[in-house]
Amino acid sequence: MNEVVAIVDDEEDILKLVSIHLEKEKFRTFKFMSAFPFKEWIMETRILPDLIILDLMLPDQSGLDICKELKSDERYSNIPVIILTARGGETDKVVGLELGADDYVTKPFSPRELVARVKAVLRRSGKGVIREEKKRSFYGVDINFNTHEVFVEGQKVELTSTEFKILDILSSRTGWVFSREKLLEKLWGHDKYPTERSIDVHINNLRKKLGKAGDKIKNLRGVGYKME
Repeated sequence: MNEVVAIVDDEEDILKLVSIHLEKEKFRTFKFMSAFPFKEWIMETRILPDLIILDLMLPDQSGLDICKELKSDERYSNIPVIILTARGGETDKVVGLELGADDYVTKPFSPRELVARVKAVLRRSGKGVIREEKKRSFYGVDINFNTHEVFVEGQKVELTSTEFKILDILSSRTGWVFSREKLLEKLWGHDKYPTERSIDVHINNLRKKLGKAGDKIKNLRGVGYKME
């Protein structure tokens, strides 16, 4: 089955442009011009989207509020979200990332770049990837790569796809220091990626979710991060 992308934007031209370019790459798209029909659809559909492209400024509800709702609901919390907006301020980007968004694209944008970002986020989310390593355990944290689940002291915790990938990277080589630049490269590849500040936001969120184990993620000022 082709990967499903839900696009929520109140500009019809943007909806058409994005869907055309995604469908050329064999994605299946669902389009919505406001929050209400999208929320109604996602609650009723039997086929959840693999990724959501969400405009920040919608007529009936803020895209940030929708993102917050999605990430706080275990049914949808693992679905990657890309925020699409005409506002490029760093504050909006940081807030979006803190709420669990996986990427942030500012209008006007290149459709080809957006498609590349969609593919990069889906790669990070692990969809369609068969791993040799199925599980990893450390400090009371258990990672299941087949189901994309994380348990802390036996309790399941919900991570965004970006947080999951960061945990994978840091725990794969304990004691090894990864610079912010290297983490950005591993997360976003050679695509145009966000600022280094976004790494700090994602890691702060990850630490909180891991509880005591989160204290094992150390910030070496001016150098990077490592898992002890």
